[in-house]
Amino acid sequence: FPVSWRPEFSAIGGAAAGPYPRSRWSGRRGCDRGLCRPSRASRLLPRQCPRPTRMAGSGCSWGAEPPRFLEAFGRLWQVQSRLGSGSSASVYRVRCCGTPGSPPGALKQFLPPGTTGAAASAAEYGFRKERAALEQLQGHRNIVTLYGVFTIHFSPNVPSRCLLLELLDVSVSELLLYSSHQGCSMWMIQHCARDVLEALAFLHHEGYVHADLKPRNILWSAENECFKLIDFGLSFKEGNQDVKYIQTDGYRAPEAELQNCLAQAGLQSDTECTSAVDLWSLGIILLEMFSGMKLKHTVRSQEWKANSSAIIDHIFASKAVVNAAIPAYHLRDLIKSMLHDDPSRRIPAEMALCSPFFSIPFDLVMLPTPVLRLLNVLDDDYLENEEEYEDVVEDVKEECQKYGPVVSLLVPKENPGRGQVFVEYANAGDSKAAQKLLTGRMFDGKFVVATFYPLSAYKRGYLYQTLL
Repeated sequence: FPVSWRPEFSAIGGAAAGPYPRSRWSGRRGCDRGLCRPSRASRLLPRQCPRPTRMAGSGCSWGAEPPRFLEAFGRLWQVQSRLGSGSSASVYRVRCCGTPGSPPGALKQFLPPGTTGAAASAAEYGFRKERAALEQLQGHRNIVTLYGVFTIHFSPNVPSRCLLLELLDVSVSELLLYSSHQGCSMWMIQHCARDVLEALAFLHHEGYVHADLKPRNILWSAENECFKLIDFGLSFKEGNQDVKYIQTDGYRAPEAELQNCLAQAGLQSDTECTSAVDLWSLGIILLEMFSGMKLKHTVRSQEWKANSSAIIDHIFASKAVVNAAIPAYHLRDLIKSMLHDDPSRRIPAEMALCSPFFSIPFDLVMLPTPVLRLLNVLDDDYLENEEEYEDVVEDVKEECQKYGPVVSLLVPKENPGRGQVFVEYANAGDSKAAQKLLTGRMFDGKFVVATFYPLSAYKRGYLYQTLL
């Protein structure tokens, strides 16, 4: 359970009807927090805000889903929406009631009501395994944080086990959908590879194998500016594999594929899978991120089995890299080192972190952070006139404050970063709302471009241009 919660902005007030004075800002406007706070001059036309969404489970005390409100750790929690579900568990977005400023969490509920027989046994087993793994692996920045464990009693004989986890942001699976057929940016691939390798190096050092690495189980943390691993339901201690069927189709290592086939035939493999299966999965994930294509059928093909290295070469040769100065061959070689059929030849996670691919600086654009960077706002006329400069900065600050409290705002007059607007919000949620609603707006007749910026770089005063 988190010791402290970061405060979150709550908008107040409302936009009045009627004519408005001329504003530098124009275009769409909105606020996803219910009521929008007006500016000092009510510069923008009002927008009707959406009505509150009916929460999951409302109107019933118990049912197939958790109640709308539940008690845990001596506090009342509101179940806001379902985030996803699988064969043995569902995940919900929850928020602690009576604690102003508390950020939302993720409630993973095992053994939903009505689950019986083998499914119930599998859910209970998955809960015990994931709880044990997370409790032992807590404290690493690239592994999801476990806040606590509790049980919901739908009836005296039907307990439903629950894990309260930190709520993360977009998954690599969603990023692949956004970049379908184009591939992810090199920065995103580099950051994902480094973060996952850091997590795997720690996992493997502790003797654990994740055993289900796939895009849906790698999520971005906007608050910590890093990718994190989730879902340890199939994890096991190396040398003590107690799960017959591991990994997901399309990301399954050859030795795990053989083991699964033998298990289906009622036979037992002579050897157990090792941490090398996680490196195979990561290699496929990185290749998909680069190519923008799902490779499930490719890795099953006879061509892949005959010469996977040639297929990887073909993917890299056919993929146009926008910036020719980026040495993509470092990524290609890293991926190849993870995709040897022989698990003993696969590069360990700790050694993979020494790849020259990680020495190349790339830029952050798409993934959320608490810092927003606005481009195409200030031109030279504003920068060279002190009175105009101060007026524009105040105008921009006022607009940005509509989406949450602004911790700091920086507009450099000289390079690096000349004319760019850097806005630091109290939390990444406010920054995300601002980015969504400011992108495409017009400021003095120019379209505003809003991107995210690394908080760590901003804090160090390291400002740089976007790599296109």
